[in-house]
Amino acid sequence: MTERKTGDGRVVVSGRKKMTPSEAFVETLVANGVTDIFGIMGSAFMDAMDIFAPAGIRLVPVVHEQGAGHMADGYARVSGRHGVVIGQNGPGISNCVTAIAAAYWAHSPVVIVTPEAGTMGTGLGGFQEANQLPMFQEFTKYQGHVNNPKRMAEYTGRCFDRAHSELGPTQLNIPRDFFYGEIEAEIPEPARLDRGPGGERSLDEAAALLATAEFPVIISGGGVVMADGVEECKALAERLGAPVVNSYLHNDSFPASHPQWCGPLGYQGSKAAMKLISQADVVIALGSRLGPFGTLPQHGMDYWPKDAKIIQIDADHKMLGLVKKITVGICGDAKDAAVALTRRLADRTLACDSTKDARAAKIKAEKDAWEAELDAWTHETDPFSLDMIAEQESEEGNWLHPREVLRELEKAMPPRVMVSTDIGNINSVANSYLRFEEPRSFFAPMSFGNCGYALPTIIGAKAAAPDRPAISYAGDGAWGMSMGEIMTAVRHDIPVTAVVFHNRQWGAEKKNQVDFYNRRFVAGELESESFAGIAKAMGAEGIVVEKLDEVGPALQRAVDAQMNEGKTTVIEIMCTRELGDPFRRDALSKPVRFLEKYKDYV
Repeated sequence: MTERKTGDGRVVVSGRKKMTPSEAFVETLVANGVTDIFGIMGSAFMDAMDIFAPAGIRLVPVVHEQGAGHMADGYARVSGRHGVVIGQNGPGISNCVTAIAAAYWAHSPVVIVTPEAGTMGTGLGGFQEANQLPMFQEFTKYQGHVNNPKRMAEYTGRCFDRAHSELGPTQLNIPRDFFYGEIEAEIPEPARLDRGPGGERSLDEAAALLATAEFPVIISGGGVVMADGVEECKALAERLGAPVVNSYLHNDSFPASHPQWCGPLGYQGSKAAMKLISQADVVIALGSRLGPFGTLPQHGMDYWPKDAKIIQIDADHKMLGLVKKITVGICGDAKDAAVALTRRLADRTLACDSTKDARAAKIKAEKDAWEAELDAWTHETDPFSLDMIAEQESEEGNWLHPREVLRELEKAMPPRVMVSTDIGNINSVANSYLRFEEPRSFFAPMSFGNCGYALPTIIGAKAAAPDRPAISYAGDGAWGMSMGEIMTAVRHDIPVTAVVFHNRQWGAEKKNQVDFYNRRFVAGELESESFAGIAKAMGAEGIVVEKLDEVGPALQRAVDAQMNEGKTTVIEIMCTRELGDPFRRDALSKPVRFLEKYKDYV
């Protein structure tokens, strides 16, 4: 039999061979380098699952399929390879929709395999029958439906190719009876695009514009991470002497130790970044779609430069000029485009050359001022937060200020750390304190903003990079949605560290009730048992932190247990009920009531 080796040394049959559709499916997975799949076993794909092990594929069984989808997302974002999720037809697949939506907004090459009801029962309302393609049509870049067993390898390979070429999730839908039978098939070799830097004309226009810029600013976005282009972004920034700001929730797109790094734009981001970009005459959006959360006002500042010329570089031409008016649009790979621009600028005299030292001093001054402000910003100062702080001072126990905790966690972060954050008030405030030295280190649910994201995502990240420390942040509301996956980490020796901010409330929405609904709290309080105690019951370690000087040592102890003993730890931090700024003050309006019975509810 003719065979070929994959990049990881496994063997795939070559040429057209007789095989079962299950074998064609699994061999195509091997050809695409799949070693890990996340999901829950099911009869719908059991014939294929039976040969995962001899193919060198591990199925990681999870507690809930949404967790499997997030794990595949985290796995893909760390490794740059495919993340794969699978489940039983019907409910197992519908449980994955939220996770695939999050992966869509993170541009993660996740492949969701969706076995469906058998073809002879379709339309008869049989057990676990569902029309599974419409469930995912809004959140996938491509949907492959195997309409004949003979096309199993073809559609499987295409779904993997499209996930990379389209930069997002794809769906492989397979009727469960199509795993069986006898076919002749050839396993397709993976196809990977060479994107290139963009068009020569647009690159020349961008270089000419940059040559005239007096205060250029670079936005380093997620595309820089996905293209492995951080070093190339650094070279361009250093040629220009430009401040570099991270796009929203891409804090790992430029090293925090670099003197030109200024921090993230957007919600709970860096004031230094916002003040500096407000002075820009030319902005280079490198690998960023310029989404709303990274351009809307924050900290009372409408910082987006009104008169600046914008150069936007994105691998997806549909993103160019979509959110913000641009001067030059370049459809290209962020890494290659940065190289092309740096070459064009190398021997030119630039308008900004003579002001490099002055701009470097300005960058340093703004960063120093922001760091000093963060050091002094120990707690929130709005009336509600002050009331909560005063109220809790009279309660039993010690309650820590979230900002102080986040600063201590920042100081205690180990080298090469990976951090995932959930959605919520404290997690959003964390944006000001999370800094990274290398890409593929920071994961958040992006624009979809779903709860229950952080823990399963960091488990997937750890599975892809077991040599790196893995830490998740979650508030107690979001934690309740995903904490069962601690059992997955324990059962399958994927050790992680989970930090839970226990403030007994749905903080983000409660902030809206403070600002717009006169503190009329509905369904916002979350009293619960000790999360550290629950963690111990699930087989993990549990630490309760009630003193500020215990925060750093607790994190260091947990990471040591993770890296050296293979143990998962939940760190439960008892926090005050103070609340940071809301996501968007323009998202709600003051209530108006016309009916007499509701006249007081304004």
